[in-house]
Formats: sequence, structure tokens, C-alpha cells
Amino acid sequence: MTTVAYPAPTPAPAPAGAMAVRRRAFWLLARTEALLFFRNAGSVVWTALLPIVAVVVLGIVPGTRHASRSFGGLSPLQVYVPILMMYVFLMAAVNMLPAVLSSYREKGVLRRLSTTPVPPGRLLGAQGLIYLGLGVVIDVVILVVATVCGAPAPRQFGGFVVSLLLVAAATLGIGMLITAIAKTERIANALGLVTFFPLMFFAGLWIPRDKMNVPLRTISDYSPLGAGVRALQASIAGHWPPTAALLVLAGYAIVCGFAASRMFRWE
Repeated sequence: MTTVAYPAPTPAPAPAGAMAVRRRAFWLLARTEALLFFRNAGSVVWTALLPIVAVVVLGIVPGTRHASRSFGGLSPLQVYVPILMMYVFLMAAVNMLPAVLSSYREKGVLRRLSTTPVPPGRLLGAQGLIYLGLGVVIDVVILVVATVCGAPAPRQFGGFVVSLLLVAAATLGIGMLITAIAKTERIANALGLVTFFPLMFFAGLWIPRDKMNVPLRTISDYSPLGAGVRALQASIAGHWPPTAALLVLAGYAIVCGFAASRMFRWE
């Protein structure tokens, strides 16, 4: 007697109505998280207003708009605009994002979300969308203000956009890795600060990259923000960003993102 083997039934695709409900749930979650973010005055000031005020001050002071040999033949305004633009992404991804997600894990929010129709992964997507959108908006304002004040607009605009998106991806990958490592909000804040200041240093915030000695300059070239400054300044000057700088940014995004995905725990 032979037994007839029937093929296993293939799961039916989710109905269009269910997909629409999931999309609405995601955007509702993103809206709620955005409202919570903007209710935190410190987050808004340090992430949004500080770099905008800084570029306004640089644009108002006449001496900062003139080329200087101390800044490699560029004006201080030209040097600091890319640094301030990357500051926005770094501040949001490394200082704000890990603290929020670690506090959610510590308070059991992620564990409770796992029992609802909205999986915790949607929360990560909503948070990433908020910080990416915020960074893009603020960077557009910074670029417009700097251009009005006399800084040259990017001549290689495509390369400029690619470089900035890779900076966003690299900093977000670093931020997610910090989130994966930190078990509590306090640890996330500490790791964020420990990461933030060295990265800003190698971006040239305190010592312009042209004034760094050879070892510091080499480290800067292989740091995410040092590579970002190199790529953005090249595109502003009208050149396609150096391939090495783009590969460094992509490497940080891929390696840190992969490590974060392997190490991340919801509770």
C-alpha cells in the first residue's frame, strides 16, 4: 500500500488590509516616538539648535569667511560646516538613540512590545527614521545658512549627498552597536560620551585636520568622521569623494551594523 505525499501548503500572503494596518501602526509609532523626542528640550537644543547657532555665529563674524593658511587655505566657515553637519548625525545616533532604546529595554518596553502585533523591530525602524530625518533637515538648514553667509555650495552635489548618507549610516551603525552592548541607560550614556569626543576630535573640531601630525592624520583618515570630512570637503571643492574615504564609511556602517544585529537583545 503506497502513501500519497501531498506537498506542504504554502502560506498565503498577508492580505492587503493587514499590510495597511501594519503600515499605519508603524507611522503611528514613529509619530509617538517623535513627539516624545521633541518634548525633551535637551535633545532638541543639543541636536538641532546648537549646530545651527554655531554656523550662524561663524557666518556673522567677518574673519571666519576669509581663507587662512592655518586652515589649509580654506576659511574657518568652510572647514567647520562639514564638521557641524556630521555633529548632528553623531549626536543623534551615538548619544540620543542608545540612551532611548536602552531605557526601553531596561524598563521592559521592548519585552512588552514583543507580545503585541507591533514587533520591537518596528521600534528600531521608527527610531532610525526619526534621527535620520532630523539629521537631514538640520543639515539642509546648516548648508543653506552657510551658503548665504558666503561658504561655497557643494560643486559635486551627488558626491556630497552620497558622503552624507554614508556618514549617517556609519554613525547609526555605531549607535546601534552601543545600544546592543549597553544593558542600561546609564551605560549607554557613558559609552556614548566615550565615543562622541574622540570621533569629533578626529573630525577636526579642536585641531583642524591640516594641522594634525602624520599619526593623528592617519588615524583621522580611518575614523568615520575623519573620512566623512575628507569626503565632504572634496565634494564641496568639486571633486568626487575619495574612494578610500567612502569605503571607510561603508565599512563602519556594515561592520557595526552586522555586529549590532548579532549582539542585540530585546530584554
